[in-house]
Amino acid sequence: MRLQLIDILILVAYLATMILIGFWMRKKAKQNKESYLMGGKSLPWYMLGLSDASDMFDISGTMWMVALCFVYGLKSIWIPWLWPVFNQVFMMMFLSKWLRRSNANTGAEWLQTRFGLTGRGVTGSHIVVIAFALIGCLGFLAYGFVGLGKFMEIFIPWDAIKGYIPFDVSPKYVPHFYGIVFTLFAMFYSILGGMHSIVLGDVIKYLIMTIGCISIAVIAMQHLNGQPLLVPEGWSNPFFGWKLDLDWSKIAADANKKIASDGFGLFGAFFMMMLLKGVFASLAGPAPNYDMQKVLSTRSPKDASKMTGFVSIILLPIRYSMITGLTVLALLYYNQLYLKGPDGITDFERILPAAINNFLPVGVLGIVLTGLLGAFMGTFSGTLNAAQAYITNDIYLRYINPAASNKKIISVNYIVGILVVILGVFFGFLANNVNEILQWIVGGLYGGYVAANCLKWYWWRFNANGFFWGMAVGILAALAMPYVTTGLPLYWWPLLFVLSLAGCIIGTYAAPPTEEAVLISFYKTVRPWGFWKPIHQKVVAEDAGFEANKNFKLDMFNVAVGIVGQLCFTLLPMYFILGMHLPLFIDIAAIAVIVLILKKTWWNKLEN
Repeated sequence: MRLQLIDILILVAYLATMILIGFWMRKKAKQNKESYLMGGKSLPWYMLGLSDASDMFDISGTMWMVALCFVYGLKSIWIPWLWPVFNQVFMMMFLSKWLRRSNANTGAEWLQTRFGLTGRGVTGSHIVVIAFALIGCLGFLAYGFVGLGKFMEIFIPWDAIKGYIPFDVSPKYVPHFYGIVFTLFAMFYSILGGMHSIVLGDVIKYLIMTIGCISIAVIAMQHLNGQPLLVPEGWSNPFFGWKLDLDWSKIAADANKKIASDGFGLFGAFFMMMLLKGVFASLAGPAPNYDMQKVLSTRSPKDASKMTGFVSIILLPIRYSMITGLTVLALLYYNQLYLKGPDGITDFERILPAAINNFLPVGVLGIVLTGLLGAFMGTFSGTLNAAQAYITNDIYLRYINPAASNKKIISVNYIVGILVVILGVFFGFLANNVNEILQWIVGGLYGGYVAANCLKWYWWRFNANGFFWGMAVGILAALAMPYVTTGLPLYWWPLLFVLSLAGCIIGTYAAPPTEEAVLISFYKTVRPWGFWKPIHQKVVAEDAGFEANKNFKLDMFNVAVGIVGQLCFTLLPMYFILGMHLPLFIDIAAIAVIVLILKKTWWNKLEN
């Protein structure tokens, strides 16, 4: 164990600060339900944006991305399109302001503005989106729990502390033990202080992570110092052909096994599937998780757009400074790192903790370890807050006790938070690794989400009955897929999408259209573009001065430019740390041009 006293003190100081934040924000959070779950919709957009970016900077995802960067090199920038990461660009350009105009508190409550309170399928649509949100939240809690445990096991070897623990733990479950310990801290401050605690904690964590990431980048550059990296041909080129064509056999043969097990060898096919799925997933809007909650917590639709745009700018350069720095250190000293898992197979997800443990000096190690632990706590608390919102707001207050007092609501939030954590930990015990959970969430579960949530924005005839059947078919198919097929979950997506789309269309025409008054109110308030002509005609008949949203082409242009910009921000620290000067200057020039374009075509045109 390389942790020294100063490292331990930094870590303990951070944990103590989080507990104090929970107590400090407790009174403000207890004012009312909206203050607890949404920060009173009074927090500045840049604070919420920083918090959202901080929540995305999680241990599990970063471990996964460092492993990807090591094996796939600069081509790894495309693989996070599995989420897809560019959904933030779609949200930035138009979807965040559309979502915020509803003034809802959760995604389930938002459905009332689209489908109304009564009618065939309304209750079903409400329940199915809650089910999806909770399944997704529990999946992400398990995902973070597993990643945290694997991370902490490197720094606190079980042999060093087992003498102080009054019970035995199987080596297989040591990561789970660490996961439980640090989960309790995250649970404490997030349940006590609600959204106020979460945002303030995220800001502190982001500042720590920024210091840590820059330190890692500097250390990596000092070690690299112009040396050539021992990597396969094509590793430093972000562009690709139909096949990946990275041959690690003479350098690190196990990397070839990872490429084969990941299923990314035919990279062109993989990319096209990611892009197809990613565009539809992005058009569907944010999933009902912490990302959506941050958008709904902004002060105005304009602030919602600004917040989402801010996320990529402050997240990607800092995060990829760490990812690239650790990758460089791992490549330079690969033979010094012990990356074997308990089964004796090389586990590339261990690169992040192993590189940190071996190459960071005292003090910097404490800062980075604290920042990454904070990254877990931020993601965990944001996800927990989202789950609490759905259970308290959309189940308890709607179906069980609509007249509950404020004191009762806060108590229910506390109880719900504890129960959700217990379930998240339970599912974490059932998972084998980070990538297993990630692939199922983004490739499978979200495949069942896309069709219904696309149609709700862009097609007037789509109703609550269609939403229910589309979501129900998609979710059930996603849950069943692991038992009836094998292979990369991403390749299930077209079938999931078709099944879900069929459920949407059949369900829609099996019931009458949504009430006209509801559709008119939604169209006038949210102002989407799409297939709304019959409703537009009725709105104009009432209000001759009403103008349709004609920004489809401009929004799509801005999305295309924004995605290129997002990739440029990702490559910026990679080129810088690797000393690739010409590509770096081209990248900076491209960013400057993109900023000027979007200043004119997006920022100057923001409106509520």
